[in-house]
Amino acid sequence: MARTIYEKPTRALLKDMLFDWELKPGQVFTTPRVIEWFAKKYPKLKPASIRAHLVQASTNDRSRLHHTSTNETDDLFVRVDSGQFRLYEPGKDPAPIHEMIEGDVARQEQELGVGAVVDDEGEAEAPPGSTEFLLEKDLQRYLAENLECIEPGLKLYEDEDLRGIEFEAGGGRRIDILAQDKAGAFVVLELKVSRGYDRVVGQLLRYMNWVRKELAEPSQKVRGIIVCRTISEDLRLACASIGNVELCEYKLSVAVSKVPALELPT
Repeated sequence: MARTIYEKPTRALLKDMLFDWELKPGQVFTTPRVIEWFAKKYPKLKPASIRAHLVQASTNDRSRLHHTSTNETDDLFVRVDSGQFRLYEPGKDPAPIHEMIEGDVARQEQELGVGAVVDDEGEAEAPPGSTEFLLEKDLQRYLAENLECIEPGLKLYEDEDLRGIEFEAGGGRRIDILAQDKAGAFVVLELKVSRGYDRVVGQLLRYMNWVRKELAEPSQKVRGIIVCRTISEDLRLACASIGNVELCEYKLSVAVSKVPALELPT
């Protein structure tokens, strides 16, 4: 677990907030009210971190699965609408989301949205449930666990018990991987399982500026890395004059070797 700013971690401070408010079942509160409470009592905590902890504590928010440390002690709220929550009531509300059977994420998204996924730029991506869709999740998981293969000293960003995978970046958007380099600079990684086009630059720059605004200290640098199977010439041209954005291509390799036949007694 990463070092906490205060004596208690944020997930515990959320419980103190509920005790302070004397909230009753059914009463709805909003994200701005939560942020205001923390700003008065724990001003060193950034709003982005507080929002991420609200996701972790919301029993019906599937995004809590991206926070691997989530457990029963985080079952505090039910998200009733965007930015609106109420107390979770065991026995009355549906069971909290704690895990997803492998493959169910893709199946669920396929049921909720017919056809292709649309990215932040309004472009169609791989359909949920397709091999390409699943490969992107595998690529994300592999890189998050092996960031040193991109750059020595690169490590996954941690905010107390929250990790920089699918990191909430406001408006329902999520950063594929949020990391920090050996100098302490933030590194935003945008992944494309197939060919990278120039439109991904705008998406990456928006995330980088969000990190500057919401997470980074005034003197802390923010960089970006785009990882694709193939970098298009348009993407190389678009990034040619952007000094803090790097491009990487990944390659998959499979080695197959024969196993000697087992010799059985005759």
